[in-house]
Amino acid sequence: MKAFRSRFALRFSEYVRLRRGLGFKFQEAEILYQFDQFACEQGHTGPLTQAQALAFAGASTRLNVNGRARRYQVVRHFAAYLCAYEADTARLDPKALTWSNIRPPVHFYTEEELGKLLESALRYGPSDPLGGITVRSMIGLVASTGLRIGELVRLDKADVDLETGVLTVRRTKFGKSRLVPVHATTLEVLRRYASLRDRHFRSPGSECGAFFLNRRGRRFVINTLQGIFRRVAARAGLRSDRGKGPNFHSLRHRFAVQRLVTWYQEGVDVQAMLPWLATYLGHVHYSDTAYYITGTPELLALAARRRPAPADETRPS
Repeated sequence: MKAFRSRFALRFSEYVRLRRGLGFKFQEAEILYQFDQFACEQGHTGPLTQAQALAFAGASTRLNVNGRARRYQVVRHFAAYLCAYEADTARLDPKALTWSNIRPPVHFYTEEELGKLLESALRYGPSDPLGGITVRSMIGLVASTGLRIGELVRLDKADVDLETGVLTVRRTKFGKSRLVPVHATTLEVLRRYASLRDRHFRSPGSECGAFFLNRRGRRFVINTLQGIFRRVAARAGLRSDRGKGPNFHSLRHRFAVQRLVTWYQEGVDVQAMLPWLATYLGHVHYSDTAYYITGTPELLALAARRRPAPADETRPS
């Protein structure tokens, strides 16, 4: 566990250990690390207040409504814990920042945009001979399998079967594991990367079990990889380096839509195949899969051609 440095450091550490000791993954700990850094930068020495929690929630311009609400709610729950030790801690208003039920539209990468993205990734980190190849391989894997970014960085060498081309995805969003077969072309990319990685890192660090390694020979951190992706996409002309724009998660959206397009083109019963797609993506509910299946011109045109004509359209004139 990383060290906290603010005046809340001791309680932060105790709180994270408590939540994890109760069996929670508690990935929200990363938000507490960010809040800890925020408190240090502000030179905060007093009690935790409503104003401080709201200021932290709105400090990042990259977050949408739900991102800011999530930040606030994590701090609010910590404040409820802190009240047991510091009576002057504010009781944070649970309705000060609420979630929006409206999901923002997700960008669909075209073939041309994906090509630009992969080309830009290959040029990443000119001082690191393996850096560009690593980032390109990671982007390509997500585009061809729809993995979540967390699933990507948690892949171990033992999880990637370079003989059969099957990934074992562990500790997913819903605490389940699944097997993900990859296409032959993707498998070849993974084999080449693994060969180059092993030659480059003859004495890797303590994180040598990870399949994808950063320049220090360690496992990637999600936030760091998201930052790398923003820079790669910006250099490809697909977004700005800051603010809103296509992100790593949009690659998962592209995979789902592209799979549907292929099924329509092959004449497959798409409705019957949706459970397979949901399983492949690691979804518990089909409604979660439907989120990625937003209409693209190509998909809508294919669906329209497959739709049975209404009865009055089939009658002879």
